[in-house]
Amino acid sequence: MTVRHEEHPTTHEHVHGPTCGHRAVPHGDHTDYAHDGHMHREHSGHWDECEPAGHVAHDGHAHEHGVGCGHQSVEHGDHLDYVHDGHRHAEHEGHWDDH
Repeated sequence: MTVRHEEHPTTHEHVHGPTCGHRAVPHGDHTDYAHDGHMHREHSGHWDECEPAGHVAHDGHAHEHGVGCGHQSVEHGDHLDYVHDGHRHAEHEGHWDDH
């Protein structure tokens, strides 16, 4: 899965970290911070939107995410992502996508 390099506007003066009050979400080799319905990640001295480039279905995922499934949920735009094995899953047209 590739991630778009979309820098968050410089007007975002909030510094994310362990005590910033936003949910920290492990994501591959970095940590995303859930903020206002989207994900931020630190990158080369600035903050990027951490969004997948394109549609990536997570094949062979038999687990159904939802209330009580044991995985952390996080608001992401108009849906919920579920944190699972270092990435986020989102329900999409009868399957789960990697986010």
